[in-house]
Amino acid sequence: MSDDARRLALLRAMPVVFVLIWSTGFVVARYGMPHAPPLGFLSWRYALSVLAFGLWIAWSRAAWPQGRAQWLHLGVTGVLMHAGYLGGVWAAVKDGLGAGTAALVVGLQPVLTAFWLSGRGQRVPPRQWLGLALGLAGLVMVVWQRLGLGEVRPANLALVLLALLSITAGTLYQKRFVKPCDVRTANTVQLLAAFAVSAPLAWFESGAIELHPELIGAMAWSVLALTLGGSSLLYLLIQRGAATQVTSRMYLVPPCTALLAWLLFGETLTGLVVVGLALTAVGVGLVVRDAAPAPLRPR
Repeated sequence: MSDDARRLALLRAMPVVFVLIWSTGFVVARYGMPHAPPLGFLSWRYALSVLAFGLWIAWSRAAWPQGRAQWLHLGVTGVLMHAGYLGGVWAAVKDGLGAGTAALVVGLQPVLTAFWLSGRGQRVPPRQWLGLALGLAGLVMVVWQRLGLGEVRPANLALVLLALLSITAGTLYQKRFVKPCDVRTANTVQLLAAFAVSAPLAWFESGAIELHPELIGAMAWSVLALTLGGSSLLYLLIQRGAATQVTSRMYLVPPCTALLAWLLFGETLTGLVVVGLALTAVGVGLVVRDAAPAPLRPR
């Protein structure tokens, strides 16, 4: 296989691998949440991720972003896409919001992104609008039995809406302002900014971190797979794809999570979920169809 063929195969595999990794966030929350407050867990996750990236950067001699403006832009995206998004979701679920309800609210990101781009004068083709609508319908089918609408309160609803706005704004902000740079050092700057916001807030949380084996396993997976793997892939996907195409793949996360819950925890996989999964896949396919991936640039 030629180098060009390998690069093309890698580019085509990136979205699939990202969705699979990102979907394991449910497993992490299920194992880690009972043994730590949300912001405390996330602060340790950011700190350990910075350490892991630091070792990787030192070994590979990766280049750091150039210029104060680039550092500032990366810091803003770190606060939005890590501290705001993850902190909002984890705190909302800890406060009693159903995981399905949280997934549905955050799942509005592709539609919110498309409306924003349309309002800014960027054309979203009718085929993509149809795909977004089908994907949203499939998402509702997947999480319908988990909605737990009676658990919604003003506080946890505000937290999950903060998460939705943060991930949407962070994606659009990165696409517009962050210049291509090494994903390892870029992620490190983002995580440092997220830690600087989350760690002080963690002091006001109730409950202590319990060094339970489930917590240790959840933390290890969060750092090595979700942050070093998933966050890095998300950074690369945003840099190389249109915003609507990137965010539409978030529709696939709840269906994949439902499959993981079925495989790992024996949770019921109903016919409605299967239909929703298929409908979501069709919707995402319509959004990303004919999208040629941007080439991987040497660093």
